[in-house]
Amino acid sequence: MSSKVMSLSTFKKSVTTLASGAAIISAGVLSMGAANMANAKVIAPTNADYSFTVEDKYKGTANRTLTKTGNTWKYNVKARVAGVATAAQNSTFSLTGNTVTPVSASTTYKILGVGRTHNLKFNNAKKQVASSYKGKTVNLKVAQPTFDDLSLEMQIRQDLINGKFTGNYYMAKHDKIEKTPFKKSGSTKITVPAGTFDTVRVDRVHDDNSRSTSFWLAPSLDYLPVKVVQVNDGKKMDLELTKVN
Repeated sequence: MSSKVMSLSTFKKSVTTLASGAAIISAGVLSMGAANMANAKVIAPTNADYSFTVEDKYKGTANRTLTKTGNTWKYNVKARVAGVATAAQNSTFSLTGNTVTPVSASTTYKILGVGRTHNLKFNNAKKQVASSYKGKTVNLKVAQPTFDDLSLEMQIRQDLINGKFTGNYYMAKHDKIEKTPFKKSGSTKITVPAGTFDTVRVDRVHDDNSRSTSFWLAPSLDYLPVKVVQVNDGKKMDLELTKVN
């Protein structure tokens, strides 16, 4: 059992990596002119299913659902390896023009019945994020727009749609704000269970050569990830789109 727990620790970092897709909050939101806000293109709500493989032997499924009520957006992700592990992640944010403003986020993982939950609450007025993990809450000061990983994915996709992608982003972790850079790595056509798509590849830039994260994002689906490949300490995770509504 202990060896299975060790190998599946990758699950915690893999399943919701995107492109987690990538992620963004905004305590220090940059202002936009009225013209830019009016012209900004906005991602459409979606419901997407995925299959994934962890370490080439643990197979599972995932669902990513993006909904909108007024200007309140909710992004929910659920993933499971039957009988072994589950993950649930959600993010609530607003979207004004091209700017994603996170409100709250939560991530829960359970592996062989043992789990952890990480909660984030963003206070834009005070320019801080309250991070709660293992019974401890720390208030992180935010000097620049910062995100949870799902809202960051949304900001990156918004930036790609509107031609504003810079690759320079920040993410709220358990006890710190971490610079999380990304880069474009070309365009290619790929085939996944949901079909064949023209994609833009975006890679997360890690400072550790033992880690790599690549996302293939489809412009025809508002840059929804259709494929994700992550390697962490030699352990590989593959995620592929199977269905999108």
